[in-house]
Amino acid sequence: MRHSDSAPPLGFPDAVSSLSSSEPVRLIWRNDLDALTFEIGIGPSRRFVKWLPRRSGVVAADEAARLRWARAYISVPRLRSTGGDAEATWIVTDPLPGHSAVAPRWQADPATAVAAIGRGLRTMHDELPVDACPYSWSTDLRLAAVVHRAEAGLIEASQLHPEHRSLTVDQALSLATSPPPVDTLVVCHGDACAPNTLVDDDGSCTGHTDLGALGVADRWADLAIATWSATWNFGPGFEDLLLGAYGVEPDPLRISYYRLLWDLEG
Repeated sequence: MRHSDSAPPLGFPDAVSSLSSSEPVRLIWRNDLDALTFEIGIGPSRRFVKWLPRRSGVVAADEAARLRWARAYISVPRLRSTGGDAEATWIVTDPLPGHSAVAPRWQADPATAVAAIGRGLRTMHDELPVDACPYSWSTDLRLAAVVHRAEAGLIEASQLHPEHRSLTVDQALSLATSPPPVDTLVVCHGDACAPNTLVDDDGSCTGHTDLGALGVADRWADLAIATWSATWNFGPGFEDLLLGAYGVEPDPLRISYYRLLWDLEG
């Protein structure tokens, strides 16, 4: 899921106001689908609400199920509750230690943050059991969704990332329908962008958030986006550092493919 720091809407959704009672509420994230993440309360009562408008097509229960499953193996937020109304669905979670890898603390020390992202992603891929995972993020499933978007006229070449704008939509789809062979199947994060890794003051990864797309896929489906995000969030020159911390050599073919597929998903 792409992320945005665009201005928030005026006020808070009714559900968030109700969940907060009289406690302080702070909007901390808004993505391109207008999903909002709020921090509520301070001290022991501090918690987070991820609010997903129904028009986004994303349902909070999907992430809730994945959080419950993954928490048996790796560090992810503890789920407090879920809910929904006519406007949106949401989840409420406890905080994890550390700060987002794109917090000001880590913008000032990007090398440490990027290394933590790489090590944290490797831990996730090593610890989550493929054979026991009930969720898929396979290329076939993703391609089916991309084709559906294209048939609905929802993909425009002008809206693709600059590195793909020389392609027509038909050309991009043709490339996307010829995926490379799978390198290594793992349970992927599904949105391995830098903001979704938490980093402690000692530079260690303390966990992951935003697991709504978690599922079994080639590890390069995550690595292609994690390295791309390192460039978006910290500037050029950090891709090899992330891959080195993960423990793998660059794979230009798979990186190129999975970035194109991600771009076509919108």
